[in-house]
Amino acid sequence: MRKMAVIVMVLALAACGQRSPLALRPGQQLPPAPYGRADKPTATELLTASPVAIPERSVELRTRSEERADDPFDLPPPEAPQPQ
Repeated sequence: MRKMAVIVMVLALAACGQRSPLALRPGQQLPPAPYGRADKPTATELLTASPVAIPERSVELRTRSEERADDPFDLPPPEAPQPQ
């Protein structure tokens, strides 16, 4: 019984790792072409992020250790009410 459970678990995990190209289900269509474009984008084009969607960081915010400015909203937690 234990061997069977292990085999089922291994097969279930193997099925999770299956990779195949994405495809539309029967009766489904890709979204319409964006305004100003004559042809519809392919599924691969739709899955590829544009450079605008994932910009590169050009400036590092902190390049060296610096003292932080005082934060007026960094308050200690309120004290718990004391039992009487």
